[in-house]
Amino acid sequence: MSITPAQTRALLKKVSRLRILVVGDVMLDHYVWGDATRISPEAPVPVVHIQRDTYTAGAGANVALNLVALGAKATVAGCIQDDEPGRKLGEVLARHGIKGINLAGAGQTILKTRVMAQHQQLCRLDRESPPAHYAIDLPQALARLRSEVRACDAIILSDYAKGLLTDELVAALARLARDGGKFIALDPKPKRKLRFSGLDLLTPNRREAAELAGVDWDPQQPFPAAAICAAIHDRYRPRYLVVTLSEDGMLLCAQGRVVKSIPTAAREVFDVSGAGDTSIAGLVLALAAGAELETAAHFANAAAGVVVGKLGTATVTPEELLAYLSRS
Repeated sequence: MSITPAQTRALLKKVSRLRILVVGDVMLDHYVWGDATRISPEAPVPVVHIQRDTYTAGAGANVALNLVALGAKATVAGCIQDDEPGRKLGEVLARHGIKGINLAGAGQTILKTRVMAQHQQLCRLDRESPPAHYAIDLPQALARLRSEVRACDAIILSDYAKGLLTDELVAALARLARDGGKFIALDPKPKRKLRFSGLDLLTPNRREAAELAGVDWDPQQPFPAAAICAAIHDRYRPRYLVVTLSEDGMLLCAQGRVVKSIPTAAREVFDVSGAGDTSIAGLVLALAAGAELETAAHFANAAAGVVVGKLGTATVTPEELLAYLSRS
């Protein structure tokens, strides 16, 4: 089963009535675009003649952009300081009608600069503080988030291992979600070793799923899907587990059992940057709109298939998604 344009239109209509709260690590993505036609006489590196700079939202903030691009409303809470990257990130969010909430204390707004020449990434320059600097004041954070939780239809926890999400914050938001009947999902980074249980959705990739399961998996060997799905359920008790498989699509699991594997929807892969953000945005929107897991996965898979055909951190609109499905 796949998803038809007619099913997608009906789902997008429901999606347009949703509001999603994204909490976690956020970044400003900076792209330096130019040409490189010669090698530096000072070192064996290309000389880039800069033509333009562009800025967009990254990590959890890119999840919010994807939500809004698909027609929903979104609020994002993370480290959005009153520094130059934070102000630029605030401008990006405001242009898309997204409310930004600053939760962190001393950490600088994370900035990732990618140098692009002839549509190829030459290098990436990261500016960020140590994880301890992104520690939050939990009572203060919850005071800012309670009204947002009440107003939303679902919560997405976006963990990029920068330090903002903690066991205590995840547990508190999970309680608020359960009390309010809200759907709650986590895109995890296992090296953070967060303790949590009973969330509605987890969306690791293959490597992350193996780490969550505590399975020593060799990528050269077949992926032990059933064992990993069962182990993750035993440890974390998610309602749904969707393992993103890159060029192989998605693995769907429910209540500790593999339900189905669906192939990738991508026809051309140009850049996988942010594809995971698109996947969790699509999954949560569809599930919060009442879709079954398999339908939600096809919706998210198709959205990610559009995004990986674009250069850089990108989003997909309803029009692009419907056109893509009509051609499939």
